[in-house]
Amino acid sequence: MSSTNKEKQCREIVTKAVCGRGRKFSEATHTVTPSHKAVTILGAWVINHTYRADKIGETVEVSGAYEINLWYSYNNNTETTVLKETAKFVEVVPLSYYDHNLRGEVEVTARVTQEPNCVEAKVKPGGGVVVTVEREYAVEIVGETKLCVWVCDSCDDGEKDDTFTDDFEELDDFADLDPDTFLD
Repeated sequence: MSSTNKEKQCREIVTKAVCGRGRKFSEATHTVTPSHKAVTILGAWVINHTYRADKIGETVEVSGAYEINLWYSYNNNTETTVLKETAKFVEVVPLSYYDHNLRGEVEVTARVTQEPNCVEAKVKPGGGVVVTVEREYAVEIVGETKLCVWVCDSCDDGEKDDTFTDDFEELDDFADLDPDTFLD
């Protein structure tokens, strides 16, 4: 196209961009078996959370582990102890947005939007304890994609929009207003 033709042109730009995004909240139940028959749950918490994210098809799989700490009483509520058990998990996060034009190597990231947290621990009639943990992850896939942009042939300064001015001297129109008339 010659420089005299002022028709718009479309150009493709290859760049890295967020090509997929998703979020998932979930609750998981884990059954733990204390060495003594639990009578009362005195406390339950989750610590030492680790995870990684991998792209699997058009989803992201977040896998990892955390430690469940369960403080409980036994022997007719006369003694207490803390049980520590590692729970592994795999969470498949669907993507609410996914660009099928993704190219090349991808970077998959996961961010914890709600740390794993114990919301309930109940003693089962058989002696085990059911622990309910809630957690939430937000994931992104970054990769190469194409963007289409409209361009012009030249960037002549004479074609700039002159509707805005840098001349602040013209702003004296309001200099004679009394600000006290507008205050309550």
